[in-house]
Amino acid sequence: MGDSSQKLTEPKLNGKLIASELMRNMELGRFEMAYTILLPCVFTIYLNPEDSAALSGVFSLVAEDAKRALRARVAALNSPSTMLGLRRNAKPPKEYKIVCRDWSIEFLPDAEVPRGDIEIHSELSEVVQPGYRGTKTTLLGREPTAGARTTSQRAAAKPMRDQAFAEIRYQDDSGPQVYFMTQNELRIGRGGSGQPMDLPLYTTDEVSREHLIIRREPGTGVFSVVDLSTNGTWVDGKRLNRGVEELLLNRSTIGVGEVLTLSFEARS
Repeated sequence: MGDSSQKLTEPKLNGKLIASELMRNMELGRFEMAYTILLPCVFTIYLNPEDSAALSGVFSLVAEDAKRALRARVAALNSPSTMLGLRRNAKPPKEYKIVCRDWSIEFLPDAEVPRGDIEIHSELSEVVQPGYRGTKTTLLGREPTAGARTTSQRAAAKPMRDQAFAEIRYQDDSGPQVYFMTQNELRIGRGGSGQPMDLPLYTTDEVSREHLIIRREPGTGVFSVVDLSTNGTWVDGKRLNRGVEELLLNRSTIGVGEVLTLSFEARS
């Protein structure tokens, strides 16, 4: 009896649920410009191997149905916002669009994804944009773990972790993230056109396009941080003076514009 009730509470994957999660990922991955908002159009959906085997025969049908849902959502986003027949504001609305001719949806098995969950990775186009990190979402709200499309790329991720000088954990609008610092200077912020960041953050404009820099002195391995922002940077509760380089301890909590927190940990 206990086993059967447990099965009833387990999430069951279906096409409607997958389409819903694709739309959520698409909206989280928006890239705003002056007159246009670009939406991701390249999706990789990772499933547990058992779920992948069970659904493999209908992947093409699920993808086509999901594309219809995505088209309908973009059409709704572009429809005029009205109240009593009048526009809510006089400002011309930004147009939502995708770069690709059509959405690309690929299904891949991954043993790290729990049964009944899906993990979606998306990009704005087939060519990864400088300064733009693809969006990752999961159905069950866990931290994304499926990290590569191919076995060789996934195998290459471990040496990157092993060679990292520091690890930075945080959560922005795209969910929980981990960044491995492998360079001696790390630029962090929202980024933008012509202003790519090493660690771009998906969040509100309270975070500056270039918000802060973390530096490592190669000779000593000592870390420092410089605030470049409008709304401030805090280290372990203390607000930094703008433009002044200050020591960063091997374990520090960095507040970014009172919007999000970076957990910084140096590696010995």
